[in-house]
Amino acid sequence: MSTSVGNGFLEPMPLVGPFPSGAPAIFIDQVARLGSEAGIISAVGDDDFGWLNIERLKRDGADVSAIAVLAEAPTGSAFVRYRADGARDFVFNIARSASGQIGMTDAARALIARAGHVHVMGSAFAIGGIGRVLSEAVASVKARGGTVSFDPNVRKELLAGQGEARARFEEILALSDLLLPSGEELSVTAGIDEEEAAVQSLLSRGVKEVVLKRGAAGSSFYLQNDRGHCPAFKVEELDPTGAGDCFGATYVTCRRKGLSPASSLRYANAAGARTVTRQGPMEGVSTFAELDQFIEEHRLET
Repeated sequence: MSTSVGNGFLEPMPLVGPFPSGAPAIFIDQVARLGSEAGIISAVGDDDFGWLNIERLKRDGADVSAIAVLAEAPTGSAFVRYRADGARDFVFNIARSASGQIGMTDAARALIARAGHVHVMGSAFAIGGIGRVLSEAVASVKARGGTVSFDPNVRKELLAGQGEARARFEEILALSDLLLPSGEELSVTAGIDEEEAAVQSLLSRGVKEVVLKRGAAGSSFYLQNDRGHCPAFKVEELDPTGAGDCFGATYVTCRRKGLSPASSLRYANAAGARTVTRQGPMEGVSTFAELDQFIEEHRLET
């Protein structure tokens, strides 16, 4: 991660890291920190970056049995630099890394067989061999009465040139129970620009719950017969990377535990806000006790 604000990586600059990261890894690490059983299907290289991620996930209680360690490929990486307006520039090495070789394995099938819920990140569609894994995981879990959540997590850098990405995107969307878009991802997912119309379109297509991440403006949930909004907690932002993933992981975990949408949204907002006060995408993942303390210390303005 660049420590300077600016555009891109076209000149020498100071960097800080490496940090364990990757949207699915951040998500599953947050779920594990909340005390739920959680695992991830992935692949890393047999290098320091790969073991950094594995050891962090293990430390926080995630099941890493389905992470393949490949000797012939490097661990996927991402470099990020913030612009003055808060936007980010990324340089990814995903498709030609170990992540680009994720495939179905015996360990992955065993993890899927134990799962009652599967979460899908839209950024995974840029990985060529991921389609079979996603389809098999979703079909297996749904056949056993499980549920699916989907974070579109659209990255223009990752989707560039991937002609099959939209078809896979639509396939998962059609089977999703919970959708977690942010910003323009709502209109991209629904194919409709106007927010209310986009939400209603998705609900009419079978999505049971839409949760819209609004950053500093808070977040909203939409069901067929219910809706609500929760303002954001006011914090001093140090690094927003991973905030949306921690938000989504917390919301999904809370709903899986039977909490109401409104209570789940408040916990999720707290998780996202707490994350941005630490540098590094996974450095601010939270336990429920830490979230309760955070909420108590940052009473929302009414």
